[in-house]
Amino acid sequence: MERSTWGTRAGFIMAAVGSAIGLGNIWRFPYVAYENGGGAFFIPYLFALLTAGIPILILEFTIGHRYRGSAPLSFFRMSGKKAEWLGWWAMFVSFVISVYYAVIIAWAIRYTLFSFNQAWGEDTEGFLFNDFLQLTVSPGETGGIVWGIFIPLAIVWIITLGILLAGVKKGIEMANRIFIPTLVVIFTIIVIRAVTLDGAALGLEAFFEPNFDAIMDPTVWVAAYGHIFFSLSVAFAIMITYSSYLPKKSDITNNAFITGFANSSFELLAGIGVFAVLGFMATQSGVEVADVASAGVGLAFVVFPAIINEFPGFNGLFGFLFFLSLTLAGLTSLMSITETYVAGFSEKFGISRRKAVAFGGGLAALISILFATQGGLFFLDIADYYINQFGVAAVGLVEVIMVVWILRKAGDLQNHANEISDIHLGGWWKFSLGVITPLVLGYMMFGLLRLNIFQQFETETGNYEGYSNMFTLFGGVAVAAGALLFGILFSLGKWHKNYRYYDEHSEHPAKEKE
Repeated sequence: MERSTWGTRAGFIMAAVGSAIGLGNIWRFPYVAYENGGGAFFIPYLFALLTAGIPILILEFTIGHRYRGSAPLSFFRMSGKKAEWLGWWAMFVSFVISVYYAVIIAWAIRYTLFSFNQAWGEDTEGFLFNDFLQLTVSPGETGGIVWGIFIPLAIVWIITLGILLAGVKKGIEMANRIFIPTLVVIFTIIVIRAVTLDGAALGLEAFFEPNFDAIMDPTVWVAAYGHIFFSLSVAFAIMITYSSYLPKKSDITNNAFITGFANSSFELLAGIGVFAVLGFMATQSGVEVADVASAGVGLAFVVFPAIINEFPGFNGLFGFLFFLSLTLAGLTSLMSITETYVAGFSEKFGISRRKAVAFGGGLAALISILFATQGGLFFLDIADYYINQFGVAAVGLVEVIMVVWILRKAGDLQNHANEISDIHLGGWWKFSLGVITPLVLGYMMFGLLRLNIFQQFETETGNYEGYSNMFTLFGGVAVAAGALLFGILFSLGKWHKNYRYYDEHSEHPAKEKE
């Protein structure tokens, strides 16, 4: 079976950048930088990018390119059954993320329309939780379907699965060639408008003013590594899958550097835009920037609508552009996340791409309806917390330990990358992967476990956000553990005969030996 390939190198890079650039670049990075030393944060941030982010990108690009398969198939070809489960684990973590990530994009679509007449009114927080999300049930209860979310959610899945049905070159590559330049142009317009607002300088000063004392704090360095790790879409099975579609002669190392720095450049652009607008809000309200700065859902769907209300002109246009940028950033990430399990199912069971999209994507779309109910926000909150804290970070830690220390494949992968890349990997790459990344990720995991133990004494129930034991167990813990369990179970089955054997010298190695 001939494997799909990207049409051009630029097409692959745009797809990889599109995967990396997501909602977190816009609503998470600016606040993380502000909270961890402002301008001084860029020192540990850049160090983390060069010693963890780009080295892991190179690792995953090389794995996908050399073994020519989805994450499960690539790990299987690397070292058989003892490694295959890791690819499935990463893939099922992506599956879980996709089912609720799609819902947040649906929110962005609705808010894009709300922007024209500021339908959220003056009480933007009350509108979000009461009128829009209709959050009238207790955690663990679904309530009825919120049709104002369900309909745009259906649109999100129709767009995403339609793109994936078109294939790698005509679907994913073509979509990213349109979405990424459009996103950059839109956000550049937002930034230009934002920096001309009254009070913008106050916000930018808060964002860039360096607090060099902060970088002496180990938690700031952990925050930098944590953000880089989550920002670049590593350990999601995405970059392995995407790089498996590269032609045989591809510059792996250069592609990784371009992807990493392009993602960071957009984050910097987002930081400038967000904090210029927050400075305007602080000036209008007569408060400090710290009083209006926030991250996540609160920033996007509460703070920004309140800011748009105060705009001196073209409120609707600014709001439309901002929420459209969220929509585009979300879609480019969602299609990459979904592609991981479309490719995995297709290769494991030897089914066509169309059937894999219908089965994998259809199942994800069906499950995502849970998050379009009145209690959907609670399910989203706890699933996101546990799958991100104990899914992605754990996969990343196990991946580097497995590849570098257990399977001892770092040398082989380094040689493969060096044969086809202009920038040759040296000792820094092995040291970063074998020492720095495991130590930082291990410290992060230890900190997360310790934090969750301490929560036993800090909340009424001892659980995250004070949720009940039953809801925490089935809505959070079981979701994170289930990704690992399904990963192990899927690794027990045999591969379809077309993918069972591997010829590393073939341009299309997914062929059975005679």
